Amino acid sequence: MKQKFDRLSAEFSKIATQRYSTSFSLGIRFLNKELHHPIYAIYGFVRFADEIVDSFHEYDKPMLLAQFKKDCFEAIENGISLNPILNSFQQVVRQYNIDHQLIHLFLKSMEMDLDKQSFSQEKYEEYILGSAEVVGLMCLFVFTGGDINRYYELMPAAKKLGSAFQKINFLRDIGSDFNNLNRTYFPDVDLGRFTEEDKRKIEQDIEQELDDALAGIKQLPNSSRQGVFLAYEYYRQLFNKIKSARACAIFSKRFRISNARKMVLLCDVFLKNKMNLI
Repeated sequence: MKQKFDRLSAEFSKIATQRYSTSFSLGIRFLNKELHHPIYAIYGFVRFADEIVDSFHEYDKPMLLAQFKKDCFEAIENGISLNPILNSFQQVVRQYNIDHQLIHLFLKSMEMDLDKQSFSQEKYEEYILGSAEVVGLMCLFVFTGGDINRYYELMPAAKKLGSAFQKINFLRDIGSDFNNLNRTYFPDVDLGRFTEEDKRKIEQDIEQELDDALAGIKQLPNSSRQGVFLAYEYYRQLFNKIKSARACAIFSKRFRISNARKMVLLCDVFLKNKMNLI
C-alpha cells in the first residue's frame, strides 16, 4: 500500500514545482521521463525550506526550519515521512545515494537567511555553496545515475551553473530582498548607493560562471542535457535583460521572460538538440 502513498508524494512534489516555477517545470519536461520525479522531489524539498525563511514572517521561523531539518533526516533514516514532500525527497536521496553533507550545507544556508545581515566575501561564498551549488550537485547525482567518476568530473561545472543561477536571482530580486527582507547578499556593495560599476563587476562574475558551466552541460548524459540546457538558456536570456538595464532600474522592476519568449526558447533548444548542436 505504501506504493500508493509514494505516488501521491511524487504528485505533491510535481505540483509544488509547477506552482512555484513555470520555467523550472519546463526544463524538467525536457529531461528523460525517468528523471522527472527525482528532480521534482529535489525542487519540492528546496522550495519548502526556502518558503519557511522567505514567507512565514508571522510564525517562529527558526523553530519551523529546525523541525523541517529534523523531519528530513528522520525521513531519510526511516525511509518514510508523513510529509509528502519529505517522503518524496527521502526516496530520491536513498535511491541515488545523494551525499547527506549536501543537504546539511543547503539547510545551513537557509539558517543564514533567518537573520538580517550583510555578507562578507567568505559568508557570501558559503551561502552560494549551500543555497545553490549543492542543489546542482544533488541533481547531478541523479543525472549521472550512480556513475561516481562522471559525477566528480562534472562537479565543477555543476557548481558554477548553480552559482550563476543564484547570482542572477540575486540581481533580479535585489530590490525586494533589500527593501522587504533586509537582505544584502553581495559583499562590499552598498545597496543604498548601488552604482553601474557595482552592477558591472557582479555581471562579469556571472558571465564567467555561465561560460564555464556551458562546457559541463555539453558533457551531460543525453537523458539530462537538453533539459539543463533549456534552463541555462532561460537564465542567459534573463541575465541579458538585466544587463541591458541601468543599476537603478533593477531596484524597481522584477525582470522576467514572457511566456511567448519561453515558447521560442523551448523550440530553439529542441531544434538544437535534434541537430546535435548542444
